[in-house]
Amino acid sequence: MGWLKKRRPLYPVVLLCVLCTAACTSSSDETPSTPSVAEKTPYANLPAGDSDRRLRVVFLGNSLSAGYGLDPTLAFPALIQQKVDSLGWPVTIINAGISGETSAGGLSRIDWLLNDPLDVLVLELGGNDGLRGFDTEVTKANLQGIITRTRARYPEAAIVLAGMQVPTNLGSAYTSAFRALFPVLARENDTELIPFLLEGVGGIKELTLADGIHPTAAGHRIIAETIWETLGPVLEARLGARHIIP
Repeated sequence: MGWLKKRRPLYPVVLLCVLCTAACTSSSDETPSTPSVAEKTPYANLPAGDSDRRLRVVFLGNSLSAGYGLDPTLAFPALIQQKVDSLGWPVTIINAGISGETSAGGLSRIDWLLNDPLDVLVLELGGNDGLRGFDTEVTKANLQGIITRTRARYPEAAIVLAGMQVPTNLGSAYTSAFRALFPVLARENDTELIPFLLEGVGGIKELTLADGIHPTAAGHRIIAETIWETLGPVLEARLGARHIIP
């Protein structure tokens, strides 16, 4: 795939955080309409224990996963789908991203998303909480709730947690606490961790739309590369265990 390119250098934290929580400037987005996104996804409706079915990967996220300002086919979940298709891997990517989504919003709809089989959850939430200065313990509890409910329903599911940061103007104590909650959650729950989802994208003019916030198609390609470094080995191990790939 052409989008697997050399990664760019780490970007300034302030602009990173603005991009990270881009969609939360609209207060009307705080309470998402759950069915509007997932109703459009290609659910397989196959038994969770069937070794012959396709692996199902759900991206639970905000405007980043949703691909705000772009055709959805250019957003990183679609690029990951292109990657697995090019490898011939039987994997279906479900994009359950909603612009403006908070950790509380994700928790409110996770049970509904779990009605269908799930093998891997990519949890890309928390950035909007940080921009609004939500209590980090509340954000952590919401994300923990999503992880706990997912594992209660599908104990063998893998979880990939996407790390985020917040602007330094919220104060060094809050900035540090927010940044730390993701690796702490990953360690406490033995999940995979993407340290910085937007590495090499935030604050780079050529990689953001005219609003200076949301990633361009090129920015999404870099994000897809970042995700693949963690998600790719997870999928390979799962498929290998099923003797689908050597």
